[in-house]
Amino acid sequence: MKAVAYTQHGLPISDPLSLQDIELPMPLAGPHDLLVEVRAVSVNPVDTKIRLGAPVTEPRVLGWDASGIVRAVGSSVTLFKEGDEVFYAGSILRPGSNAQFQLVDERIVGRKPATLDYVQSAAMPLTSITAWELLFDRLKVAEGGGAGRSLLVIGAAGGVGSILLQLARRLTGLTVIGTASRDETRNWVRELGAHHVIDHTQSMRQQLEALGIAAVDIVISLTHTAKHYDAIVDVLAPQGQFALIDDPDQLDAVPLKRKSISLHWELMFTRSMFETPDMVKQHELLNRVSAMIDDGTLRTTLGEHFGLISAENLRKAHALIQSGRAVGKIVLENF
Repeated sequence: MKAVAYTQHGLPISDPLSLQDIELPMPLAGPHDLLVEVRAVSVNPVDTKIRLGAPVTEPRVLGWDASGIVRAVGSSVTLFKEGDEVFYAGSILRPGSNAQFQLVDERIVGRKPATLDYVQSAAMPLTSITAWELLFDRLKVAEGGGAGRSLLVIGAAGGVGSILLQLARRLTGLTVIGTASRDETRNWVRELGAHHVIDHTQSMRQQLEALGIAAVDIVISLTHTAKHYDAIVDVLAPQGQFALIDDPDQLDAVPLKRKSISLHWELMFTRSMFETPDMVKQHELLNRVSAMIDDGTLRTTLGEHFGLISAENLRKAHALIQSGRAVGKIVLENF
């Protein structure tokens, strides 16, 4: 089968060897596995981080967002059957979705939204899981709750922010504030439901005070946390909550003590990495997201279509992700 992989970590994405078109044998399904014919994939910052930082001794296929069709099922599979249309993010411990066929555990797979095509669907899984787990599992915001409280999302125009804004606005009573620094991204953040938009390159405290917000109850930082950390601590209310998903070189939690701020870290791969007893919750939440898309509550966060799944097009997608200027999700379709 066709696939795209890297064979040497750390190469600049401008180097044709950073991602290469290769051929691999067809994988065989284990007991809980689905063999999925991949129809579309999207690109996430995790792809670029692993390509740059994870050494390999054999070709490694990246990609942790896909939509496709189940072509075979393992002996213990109960949630899906051959021919089902699915979407999922997969496991970071297994070969990724940048291949014609992929094995994925049924417990982290959802039913593809019926109202979306494969491209639109592939934009959703990883970011939906991340946003859902941040809001409802890590921060323990109750569905329908949050009235009178505020949420500040830093880097709101990216993939996770694009679905997090929608979930917070549609399923909670939180006042939602997103940050964006360009006209294009500010408009995107407003379209997705933010009550207010501020610029993270300017004083966040001054902009919040101009909105009549003295402090925020929850901050979710999705990018450049180290750069914004002092401002985050400054604008958080006493007994507030702070959550993040990126990888600052270091994070000094001591400044959080004075205000008794709780710290929450989210990695959507945790459940699949450790095969936690509640691993099937990702199947359930993806099905919930799918249903909400089909009933019009949520919309796809597709930003750009980069054409066929190939090393050349994936290098272009990685370059845009690394530039920090992507809006929504970058998706590629078929080989």
